[in-house]
Amino acid sequence: MPIYVYEREDGERIEVRQDFSDAALETDPETGQKVRRVFSAPGSIYRGTGFDGFAYRSRPKDKKLL
Repeated sequence: MPIYVYEREDGERIEVRQDFSDAALETDPETGQKVRRVFSAPGSIYRGTGFDGFAYRSRPKDKKLL
């Protein structure tokens, strides 16, 4: 399940774990304050020696047809 970040009216940010199918929160479940969802860039995933496993893969050898 993804974790969404919400900002309360007082400026405090909270993280909430929700399903993709769940509706966005309108109020903080703990305080009852109105909240809005904060969007941010996703994190980068580094694999091996580069950014992408496909970038450093060797090319397949050409197969000769008979």
